[in-house]
Amino acid sequence: MHTDIWKYASFKQYREMLLSFGLLAGPDWPESRVIPCLYALSNHPEAHYRTHVIPKRGGGVRRLYASDPLLKGVQRNLLRHVLEGFAPSKAAMAYRRGISLKDNAALHCGRRVVLGLDIRNFFDSITFPMVLGRAFPLAYFPRPVGVLLTSLCCLKERLPQGAPTSPYLSNLVMKPFDEHMLAWCRERDIAYSRYCDDMTFSGDFDPAEVRGKVSGFLEAMGMELNREKTKVQFSGSRQMVTGLVANDASGAGPSVPREYRRTLRREMYQYLKFGPGPGEEDCGARLLGQAQYVLSIHPEDAWLRRAAGDLQANRNTQGSIPKGDTK
Repeated sequence: MHTDIWKYASFKQYREMLLSFGLLAGPDWPESRVIPCLYALSNHPEAHYRTHVIPKRGGGVRRLYASDPLLKGVQRNLLRHVLEGFAPSKAAMAYRRGISLKDNAALHCGRRVVLGLDIRNFFDSITFPMVLGRAFPLAYFPRPVGVLLTSLCCLKERLPQGAPTSPYLSNLVMKPFDEHMLAWCRERDIAYSRYCDDMTFSGDFDPAEVRGKVSGFLEAMGMELNREKTKVQFSGSRQMVTGLVANDASGAGPSVPREYRRTLRREMYQYLKFGPGPGEEDCGARLLGQAQYVLSIHPEDAWLRRAAGDLQANRNTQGSIPKGDTK
C-alpha cells in the first residue's frame, strides 16, 4: 500500500523545495519573484513556444517547439539540477553523456539477425500523466510540486519535441519499458538498445516473436509501432543500426557507409578547391557538420581531419575559400 509521505507538508515547504532547485537565478530574481513566475509559466506554457515545421526526408513534416529564453532557462536548470539526478535505463543510448551512435551500433555487431523497430509519433505519445508519474513521482515530489514541474515541461498535455527537457524526460518515461525488454531479451541471448524512437534487437531469434512482444508492451503504455519502418537484416547482407554499418567487412566495428564517406570527401575537395558553385548557397557549415560526424566514428581518417581543419579555418576568416589542393 502506497503512503503519501507529503500528506502533512505545507505550502511553505513546497515553496522551499521549489526555490532549492534554482530554476531562476541571478540578481533579477529575488525569492519573491521566483514562485509567481514559475506558476505563470506553468499555467500558460503555450505562450512561450514557437513552432518550426521541418520537412522529413521520407515525406511529411516534423514539428519542433522552441521555448522562449525565459522558459528555456528554467528548463535547462530543471534538467541540470533535478532530472539528471535520475538515471535512465542502460538500454537508452540517446541523450546520455559519453554515449554515442557508435556505442549503440557496437552492441549489435557480429549478430545473425538485426531487427529495427520504430515508435510512431514518439514524443507526441508521451503524455502529461506519464511525465508526472515517471519523472516527478510522489515518492520524491509533493504532488503540487510535481504537477508544476511537469507543466513546465509539457505543451498541450504532451512532451514537446525541441524543449531542452524533453529528450531526458523521454528516457525516464521509457525506463520501465527498457528494463522489461532488457530482462526479457537477456533470457533469450538477444541484445537490445533504444536510441530515441529507434529500437534495435540482435541475436539469433524469430523477428515476429520480438515484434509481437514489443508491440503488446507499447500498446499497454499507449504507444504503437510504426510498422512501415520495421527492418529485418541478416548477416549475409549489410546490417544498418542508426545509420551505421554494424557488420563492416573490415571487422573494425561500426562504420559510416562507404558511399557516404566518398561523397563527402569529393564535395569537400571541390568546395576547398573551387568554393560553392554559381548560384549555390554556401554549404560549408553542412560539410563541416558532416565531417565532424564521420570523424566521431572514424577518428583515424587523416585526410578528412585535415580537410575539416582547413574548412574551419576558412569559416573563421569570414568564409574565404582557398584555391590550393588539400591532398
